[in-house]
Amino acid sequence: MSAFAADAQLNALLKGVEARYNKAKTLQVLFHEDYTPLGRPRRSESGTLQLRKPLKMRWDYDQPKGKLFICDGKYMWLYSPAENRAEKMKLQESDDMRAPLAFLLGKLNFEKEFRNLQAKPEGAGSQRITAEPKTDNLPYSAVEFVVGPESRIQMVKVTGFDRAVIEFRFEDEKVDPPLDAKLFTFQVPKGAELVQEDR
Repeated sequence: MSAFAADAQLNALLKGVEARYNKAKTLQVLFHEDYTPLGRPRRSESGTLQLRKPLKMRWDYDQPKGKLFICDGKYMWLYSPAENRAEKMKLQESDDMRAPLAFLLGKLNFEKEFRNLQAKPEGAGSQRITAEPKTDNLPYSAVEFVVGPESRIQMVKVTGFDRAVIEFRFEDEKVDPPLDAKLFTFQVPKGAELVQEDR
């Protein structure tokens, strides 16, 4: 395939994904998350992810049960039931590895966010897109997306500068489900310790 044809094919693929997610106001998916810190065992978690534009997300975990991560558009909140502790941090100050997923909350533009974009067939009608962040002041060095039929994102894999890897697999995607605004408001559970990260 000529470079021009390959570029055109990649461009069409990226535009298809952008069109699908940029027009969505809300999104709900089941997620499975594998986090592998360098030299340490992999940790697997799963649950339901709900997104509402602009900049709101809610991760309800089934595994571990009761864990909750909420972004209300200004702050991010993480509740760990095992420690009965809630952490609060400003959105722009977070170096959380979920950052590459934040594109689902706003205006997705691959060319603006990433460089060295490439795609190759993954099987079953899917394509694997590999990319690097356009700026070096982000906490990750590489991102991969697996895009399936109907421009649906099936997987996002993020490699951090510390070589930790986090991979999200998505199933049962629903575009524009009715999501109550209250879902994205965090209430500190009774008796829980609140830790505020001020940097």
